[in-house]
Amino acid sequence: MDIIVIREESSEDIPAIYRINQAAFGRPQEALLVDRLRKEKAIIHSLVAEEKGELIGHVLFSPIMVQSESGVVVVACALGPVAVLPDRQKEGIGSMLIEAGINLCRRAGYPAMFVLGHPSYYPRFGFRPASHFDTSCAYAVPEEAFMALELQEAALNSVSGVVHYHSEFNDV
Repeated sequence: MDIIVIREESSEDIPAIYRINQAAFGRPQEALLVDRLRKEKAIIHSLVAEEKGELIGHVLFSPIMVQSESGVVVVACALGPVAVLPDRQKEGIGSMLIEAGINLCRRAGYPAMFVLGHPSYYPRFGFRPASHFDTSCAYAVPEEAFMALELQEAALNSVSGVVHYHSEFNDV
């Protein structure tokens, strides 16, 4: 097996990142979301998986806000989209991207991370239903599909409220 390198995106990677997201999701919405978040400078980390000079995967981490009823706002991060070329899925590339991003966000001091995704996939990284932390998604989504991960110990103990994604997510 060749070595897969996980690194931050560069400007030369942008067309390939678009193609990866469009191919992985079978539609352009997630690829357009990444482009819009990049344009809005609403990206914490945009990581690519590269093998032999070819990009085969991508993951994005963007800032989100948890707003309590009293108005207190906590800035956290959102995981997603995560995309791997269809012919390279089920090889652990997505997991490599996610783990690298979790570590970078943790080191950057973000308290927590949220994801809207498959409830059978994300628990392997430590995600639990966000409702466990008394948080909910601003979007109408299945409760089991909206999950949270504390990046700092007990970071969500005193946080409750609604998680608001960047407005660019509204079109996905």
